[in-house]
Amino acid sequence: MKPYYQDECVTIYHGDCREIMPTVTNGLVITDPPFNIDYHYLTYKDSLDTDEYYSLLKLACRCPSVVIHYPEYLFRLSWAIEEIPRKVIAWCYNSNMARQWRGIAWFGTAQPDFSGIKQEYKNKGDKRIQKLIAAGKKARIYDWWEINQVKNVSEDKTEHPCQMPSEIMRRIILSTPSEVIIDPFLGSGTTAYCAKKLNRKTIGIEIEEKYCEIAAKRCSQIEL
Repeated sequence: MKPYYQDECVTIYHGDCREIMPTVTNGLVITDPPFNIDYHYLTYKDSLDTDEYYSLLKLACRCPSVVIHYPEYLFRLSWAIEEIPRKVIAWCYNSNMARQWRGIAWFGTAQPDFSGIKQEYKNKGDKRIQKLIAAGKKARIYDWWEINQVKNVSEDKTEHPCQMPSEIMRRIILSTPSEVIIDPFLGSGTTAYCAKKLNRKTIGIEIEEKYCEIAAKRCSQIEL
């Protein structure tokens, strides 16, 4: 199948991941799948029958994989692929929606190492923390990531309705070794965009051509 876009790090295919994934043999799946909650995409119908939806996830989120989803969906996905996650963390954010967090689960041989990823200290009024900051130190990250969603006023906002924050994907990619990353639900291309910045090879699949265009444009703007 001819790629929609290709450069030294990124290959993007326009099509249905159910047809393309069987031809992609090796790699770590990192993805934020559609949530099957009747969200308004361009042509994709986000309201599949429950069995069809989990058949889709079972194929697309094959191990090794890192999957972002609401916790109850991750439980059922774990049952479907017959794998207990090696690690699960909470991604928390402020929003006007009833749901304020999602889970990020590592399945199969995917095993994260957060030791090399740092974040700003939170309790900056503490004198001990102030000394650490003055010394150029940063805090380690834990299993609770407070990262805002991409808002309509965000500088990097694209036309995609539910764009994934770059910091989420950056942390996942940095912490999880793999020669090739696969995102079967590429969307606005955040996975490929972050992977290319980190000099990692990525294969992205997206069913909406408009979103392929957005992802390709973002990736093409990165100079290695």
